[in-house]
Amino acid sequence: MESFEDLLGMAEQAHGHMCAGQVLGVRMAMLGCRQLGVEDPRGADRKKLVTFVEIDRCATDAIGMVTNCKLGRRALKFRDWGKMAATFVHLESGKAIRIVALENSRELAAQRFPEIQEKSKQQLAAYRELSDAELFQEQWVTVELPPQEMPGYKGARMTCDECGEGVNFDRFVERVIPGGTTVRLCLSCSEPGLKYWRSRDQGPEARE
Repeated sequence: MESFEDLLGMAEQAHGHMCAGQVLGVRMAMLGCRQLGVEDPRGADRKKLVTFVEIDRCATDAIGMVTNCKLGRRALKFRDWGKMAATFVHLESGKAIRIVALENSRELAAQRFPEIQEKSKQQLAAYRELSDAELFQEQWVTVELPPQEMPGYKGARMTCDECGEGVNFDRFVERVIPGGTTVRLCLSCSEPGLKYWRSRDQGPEARE
């Protein structure tokens, strides 16, 4: 694996700017790989990892870059939980480790660099130097990865009986409607509250 500084530079280039989150993400991913014995995640070991990230912040881009886990390859799994945490799963051994950024790391940054007034710069400096034990909590965990969640899985494609849109990877539910007919619905049709959009003919925008 490349050095910390090299990976940090690559993360900055990929993300667009340098910040404390990039440092945390790079270090978190390096620690996860090291604990799982993955030495070259972006080379010889590129198909050995699946990573779960739990926040949509800067660190996530850095984690994906270091591990080479990508959403489009189904190796990066996103859980929108708002936690600065990630779980690294070794597909061959089945071992998995969840790493969480400790809440007191900001206080440690203030103690370590009191001369730096701007908090973001203070954290940027401290997160480079604090030990892994000062930054992270580690927990060995078990992660169940059924075949349909694996990279490369070729699942059947179905059509939602309500909206008519195609759905991959078993992302549907079956419902029995009045009359006893079973229908298959995509997730957004099965639970309207999940939809993040609405048709313009359903609101005031339809008159514009």
